[in-house]
Amino acid sequence: MAVERIDKILSSQNTEGRSAAKALIKAGRVTADGRTVRRPDEKFDPEAVEIKIDGKPVKLSRFVYIMMNKPRGVLSASTDRHAKTVIDLLPAEMKRRGLFPAGRLDKDTVGFILITDDGELAHKMLSPKSHVYKLYEAECDRELTEDDARAFAEGISAGSEAFMPAEMKITGEKTALVEICEGKFHQIKKMFHAVGTEVTALKRLRIGQVFLDENLAPGESRYLTEQEIVDLLDRKHGICHKN
Repeated sequence: MAVERIDKILSSQNTEGRSAAKALIKAGRVTADGRTVRRPDEKFDPEAVEIKIDGKPVKLSRFVYIMMNKPRGVLSASTDRHAKTVIDLLPAEMKRRGLFPAGRLDKDTVGFILITDDGELAHKMLSPKSHVYKLYEAECDRELTEDDARAFAEGISAGSEAFMPAEMKITGEKTALVEICEGKFHQIKKMFHAVGTEVTALKRLRIGQVFLDENLAPGESRYLTEQEIVDLLDRKHGICHKN
């Protein structure tokens, strides 16, 4: 059993820091297993203790995994002095120290972005060696053809960069679904540019086998379920696949 100071346990679950946790404890607002905690240095097993603040349970978790429907114009970053970030959009009850966006979406790209404090999972999800596929919906400035789809399937070179084969499914005159397992800077835009078209709108729909929750409005977030956390690293792909 690994025990920790209760002020450390509390501060690990939010962004307010240990001083704020100590203030809550000294004010008598924190209970552990039904008993009011009086000292910040009292120790408990974080995996076994039931902590409440003002009578409301505190959900203790080592890591958190949050799905956000990223809106246009927001940076995929933890902090920025000049622009709003995805972390800024999180509701107060979801914020905790160490959160970061796993990977990035361009400022004008929307859709599913994962926010977590689990660096190991983020690395596995983003590494091309893991072959975790991401699905995007792209809108372009000209009519798309099967020649474009074949070029994507063969792999595309753009200047000094080479992109792995990707699957494209044309869904409309100027729209397509594109599935990739890389995450290079501006990758999809560069791939379309290489075949003579520009992307006018881009949305990420899926990571692994986890689809963007259609009930999330732009800027809204929710925690992933336990099954979705597992499905993030699912290597299966297939542009039409949906559970």
